[in-house]
Amino acid sequence: MAAGGLSRSERKAAERVRRLREEQQRERLRQVSRILRKAAAERSAEEGRLLAESEDLVTELQGRSRRREGLKRRQEEVCDDPDELRRKVRELASAVRNARYLVVYTGAGISTAASIPDYRGPNGVWTLLQKGRSVSAADLSEAEPTLTHMSIMRLHEQKLVQHVVSQNCDGLHLRSGLPRTAISELHGNMYIEVCTSCIPNREYVRVFDVTERTALHRHQTGRTCHKCGAQLRDTIVHFGERGTLRQPLNWEAAMEAASKADTILCLGSSLKVLKKYPCLWCMTKPPSRRPKLYIVNLQWTPKDDWAALKLHGKCDDVMQLLMDELGLEIPLYNRCQDPIFSMATPLRADEEGSHNRKSLCRNREEAPPEDRSTPLSSAAILGGWFGRGCAKRAKRKKAT
Repeated sequence: MAAGGLSRSERKAAERVRRLREEQQRERLRQVSRILRKAAAERSAEEGRLLAESEDLVTELQGRSRRREGLKRRQEEVCDDPDELRRKVRELASAVRNARYLVVYTGAGISTAASIPDYRGPNGVWTLLQKGRSVSAADLSEAEPTLTHMSIMRLHEQKLVQHVVSQNCDGLHLRSGLPRTAISELHGNMYIEVCTSCIPNREYVRVFDVTERTALHRHQTGRTCHKCGAQLRDTIVHFGERGTLRQPLNWEAAMEAASKADTILCLGSSLKVLKKYPCLWCMTKPPSRRPKLYIVNLQWTPKDDWAALKLHGKCDDVMQLLMDELGLEIPLYNRCQDPIFSMATPLRADEEGSHNRKSLCRNREEAPPEDRSTPLSSAAILGGWFGRGCAKRAKRKKAT
């Protein structure tokens, strides 16, 4: 006899009974689900009796349906009508003028105008992978700072924005002319590789994507430090990793800026990742002392209920209206004056063949006629917390 008082055969019999009940419950759930999909007028008397006898299952299924509909609505893109958007932008402009310390949080949505896909939009990387669809490749050497990037740079120049905290690793804030000290790239920068053996860490800014050979938990780029000879690593923080590099993540400045902020403007971010960082939202302060929150996004975000104002519009459209309202001219991006070229460390002669990515050129005409570079996949482009790990998980999910 077992310690529980049942013999082996009795335990097996009890397990068979349990499984049979579970299967009967699943079958009843399927029957009720099929009935609920019918219009009430189309249900037979027997089906009506089954529903009446299965109130708990009906309640459970109706709850599931409401949750599915809620999730679907959250994924829908909503646009304010033009008059409503202009009214909201006037309110946002007043907040920008009156802010003592304004911090901007940016996500993938500010780079879609540069043909870089976002994550959760209708054609976002994660959305497509969840549907089992392929993700098209893109050439980041053609991506340039958008109207939103250039507007943020001008607002910082005019001392209306004090700091920018970005989830993007596309390097477009840096290339817009925003000073390094004014940016916290929480998920890294695809143009920067570092030597962590040197103290302080030695940075190498490149004019090409350095992440060609890197992935989740595998960060060595294949090049070595010009000073100590140690292996260089990329700066990307993938989903499931904790960023430890001081730069370009610049967490210290991000947390200091959040603690000083009286106003936060979120542009093009679902905030599903940023919400997990309490230090960025001053959650230790009482609600009345937390920064006022303004959100520009086409979809629902988990911070909408906290927002003083939610603007449903494309980032470039909102920023154009905002800059007009503030009376500020938006500078045009000039590739010849892109700061990355003056910051970049050239490759040594023995490193020339160390990558196959297309390099940025000051003038497009400088690009070599036969470029054998491979375009970067969208999952790799967005890198950061998404990274290749999520792409693999989505493929496994599709397979099952």
